[in-house]
Amino acid sequence: MTTVTNGIPYRFEIAVRPEEIDFMGHVNNAFYLKWVQKAVLAHWRSIASFDEVNAHLWVALKHEITNHRATFLGDIVCLTVRLKNVQGARAFYEILIQRGQDILAEVKSSWCCIDAQTLRPTRLAREVVERFIQRPHARYNSSAEQASNGRTGLTKTVSSKLRNEDGSELGQ
Repeated sequence: MTTVTNGIPYRFEIAVRPEEIDFMGHVNNAFYLKWVQKAVLAHWRSIASFDEVNAHLWVALKHEITNHRATFLGDIVCLTVRLKNVQGARAFYEILIQRGQDILAEVKSSWCCIDAQTLRPTRLAREVVERFIQRPHARYNSSAEQASNGRTGLTKTVSSKLRNEDGSELGQ
């Protein structure tokens, strides 16, 4: 099991639409699950490469929702997604749904990674999982590695071996 203690938070905004409102005048809880699915998949696409996105599918296994407040037409809500751990082909997320500072719901969600060709569960490579982890004091091995990498942003940061400030390799 890979525990992700510093999962990079991913923010995903939703504007509440009329079709999401139920007979009681607020968002039907079923839409919270649709929002979670959109947010988790957007998180995956924001970190994975094009080839990784095409090689892996994600299937939701379980959602546990704790509702705190109702959501209404016209609200703009933000889902903050964090990967908490990976165990084999399974990924466990925590999602916070907020309107401004108000917490509307908290969601624990588990997913299974599926190989797009075989449609069987598959583990993500460690280097892919590492991209979900925030490394606050990481730096490149050398400026030569950095220059030769050719990628930008987070993908560039994690594709090289990362080092702590004392020079030791991260994860050691």
